[in-house]
Amino acid sequence: MARQFNSVKYDAEAGLKMAKDAGMKYIVITAKHHDGFALFKTGTSKWNVVDATLYGKDLLKPLAAACRKYGIKLGFYYSQAQDWNNPGGAVARKAASEGWANPDSARIDAYTLAHGGHWDPAQTTDSMTDYIDKVAVPQVKELLTNYGDVAVLWWDTPTNMTDGFAEKLQALLSLQSKIITNDRLKRPNFAGDYKTPEQKIPNLSELDGKDWETCT
Repeated sequence: MARQFNSVKYDAEAGLKMAKDAGMKYIVITAKHHDGFALFKTGTSKWNVVDATLYGKDLLKPLAAACRKYGIKLGFYYSQAQDWNNPGGAVARKAASEGWANPDSARIDAYTLAHGGHWDPAQTTDSMTDYIDKVAVPQVKELLTNYGDVAVLWWDTPTNMTDGFAEKLQALLSLQSKIITNDRLKRPNFAGDYKTPEQKIPNLSELDGKDWETCT
């Protein structure tokens, strides 16, 4: 599917003008989700929109330029732990033998069970330490240095994250003096600046007085 991707109708400036006219003040785009595919040029692998697609261009650069033009703050969603392509990335849940709550769990093959939930042998060639050092840290550095001011870094699903891994990523935030982050880097020791209740509007008692943004 990546080889067929050609975003001929992508017009970042038109999209951002519409957002501005609608009263939006910031945007958060998915720079890399759990599939490990980067919507930006990265030196960590060829699994990105520039090197792997017919489109062949960085999707984030025109978006960042349009944000600057229209005065909208730019944010990046980044899946820092789960990565189903790059070696060493974490998987969604524990394997079925450890209680994977999945209706298809009975059909998970022996390889997947034996390798902690990974279904692709390429995933097991590196450790998660390698993944953090070779993919996550360099990619977050790219996001925080190649696109001008970044207002938000939206972490997601800290599967198998450790405090040590989180510290390496947290240290990169110094590259953007005004950046804020959510609460999903690594719980509970990396609370971020605001909470992100999932699929609901929370009761005030759940928020401990913190700022919040619902994820729906």
